[in-house]
Amino acid sequence: MENTQNSQPNFVVQKIYTKDISFEAPSTPDVFKAQWQPEANVNVDTTSSKLDNDVYEVELSLTVTVKNNDKNAYLIEVSQAGIFTLQNMPEDQIAPMLGAFCPTTLFPYAKETIDSLINRGGFPQINLAPINFDALYMQRLAQQQSGEQTQH
Repeated sequence: MENTQNSQPNFVVQKIYTKDISFEAPSTPDVFKAQWQPEANVNVDTTSSKLDNDVYEVELSLTVTVKNNDKNAYLIEVSQAGIFTLQNMPEDQIAPMLGAFCPTTLFPYAKETIDSLINRGGFPQINLAPINFDALYMQRLAQQQSGEQTQH
């Protein structure tokens, strides 16, 4: 009976940590004098690397650029990372776990860091909407597959 229990897929979050933070507000203090009409742009990237047998690091990088009246109000770059164990996981489930599930786990931590930086920078909060990492993963997978087809 022990073998069947030990062969069950097992997902463990070992550690979540901030790997890199950057906050720049190049137009201060002048930006505070203008009427606040922000235009936000958010770029998302995820990477993963194998650290050991069944142990992976996943890094979620978010870059938030906010302009006000065509002037850069602030730029935030946050890399939130985690160490995850994926034991007895079927091979076809590892990539979706690393590319979608783990970034979904990391996102609230990155969002909290971004919200804190905006507040400490003296700016009004922006609504950083939830990100559908499943859709991003599928989109990236489709791009890779179409890239492979054009190379053959």
